[in-house]
This record gives sequence, C-alpha cells and structure tokens, in this order.
Amino acid sequence: MAGIVVVFDFDKTIIDVDSDNWVVDELGATDLFNQLLPTMPWNSLMNRMMKELHTQGKTIQDIEEVLKRVPIHPRIVPAIKSAHALGCDLRVISDANVFFLETILKHLGIRDCFSEINTNPGYVDGEGRLRILPYVDFQKSPHGCNLCPPNMCKGMIVERIQAKEGKKRMIYLGDGIGDFCPSLKLSEADFVMPRKDFPAWNLINKNRTLVKATVHEWTNGQELEHILLQLINTINMEESQLLSVDYCKLVTMSKAAHGALPQALPVPY
Repeated sequence: MAGIVVVFDFDKTIIDVDSDNWVVDELGATDLFNQLLPTMPWNSLMNRMMKELHTQGKTIQDIEEVLKRVPIHPRIVPAIKSAHALGCDLRVISDANVFFLETILKHLGIRDCFSEINTNPGYVDGEGRLRILPYVDFQKSPHGCNLCPPNMCKGMIVERIQAKEGKKRMIYLGDGIGDFCPSLKLSEADFVMPRKDFPAWNLINKNRTLVKATVHEWTNGQELEHILLQLINTINMEESQLLSVDYCKLVTMSKAAHGALPQALPVPY
C-alpha cells in the first residue's frame, strides 16, 4: 500500500559494515585514515582518502570491486524486495556517498526499489579520482543541528519527506548516532527500528520519553525482515479497516440524506 514510507540507513543497516571503513581497510589505507581522523570531519576525511588512494595508484575499478564484495546478511535483499512489492515507498538516508551506494545497490539488484537516495554527493573527475562532497555545505550554510555531523542532518531530511508526503506513515531503520535525530521527528503513528546494541538503540533507550514512535529493535537481517514485513502488514490491515469504516459511514450518511428528501412531485400533463 502506498501509504507507507520506509526509510533505511545504509551502513550497518542494509549492509553489515561501514562502507567507508570497508573501502579504506580493503585497500590498505587504515593506518593513514586513523592518523588523519582526529584532524578533520569524517566526510572531508573520506574525500582526502580518495585522493590518497588515487595517488597510490588505486583505480575506480579497484574501489568498485571492493564495494561489490561488501558483507550483507542474506535476508536483507529479500526484505527490501518484499517491502517494495507490497507497495511501500522506500528511501535511503545515509552519511556515506552516492558512488558507494549506487555501486552496491545496483550490484545487489535493488537500486530500483528505492524512490530516493539522500547521501553525500560524489563524482569521478577527469583524472579518474573519486571526489566526495558534503550533503550540506557546512562552511557556507550550516544546518544548525547539534545532534548530527556538520555535513548532514538526517532529521531535517525526514522532516522534508514528511512535509511532502503528508499523512503517510513512516518506518525508520538505522543503527548509528546520526539515526537518533530522525527518530525524534517521527509521530505516534510511526515506527522506528534501531539495531540492538548499536548507538541509535542506546540513545533511544536513554531518551524514551523523547521518542513518540513505537520502537522495534532488531539484531540481524532475519529479524529485520520479519519485523519490517510484520509492521507493513499491520499498517496495511489498520488502513484497510479505516477505509472500511469510512465507507460504511459514507453509505449510512448517503442513505440518511436520500431518505430525508421529499417525494418527487407528479409530472403535470
């Protein structure tokens, strides 16, 4: 049913690792990454790492091959395909980058399941180097949210989706610190699915009074699939019942209105 928006985080939610760390580690740049990590924001650091890898002779094809073997639980892809087949509007909000996401989602055969991907921009320049940009230019126009990293506020993206989609109910799935802010934007009619024992889950548990949505934790892809599809079916049943009640009310009102009309006058000859 089209009345449900399902929003996925990407790293450690759709895939089982952080895609940035995965690429850096697999291409042998972990030490340099750790050395530079205290000196700049994460998003800026990843752009710098792409420069370093390019200087070391690593190609875009090398990065793509690493991304295509990223670990993922075997039930994640079926879960996404099932949610899409049930008519849900699926979206991604991720602090990774569009090159990593598009490469992985296309490789898994699920890119077309998503109507929208919100993530940091990226492109391959004329020299064959991947350049990664911030979703928000925090030096010129900071988003002002103190819960989120400077380059992206996921809560603001959720608010924009809510403003556009109106009364559609939302299911939000995530694991990281950045997934706490959007959890606070959900209503009582929505659901949040934090990954158990991960930062978002910890923050939600410590601040339950701030979270209006119903919380359903999950541990692995099998649990994610079971809970997600169960929630979708529950929402669809509730909406079907509401439509049935509304239809009955409409019929009753229509009968009452017609019954109150005066009988038609005879046609004069």
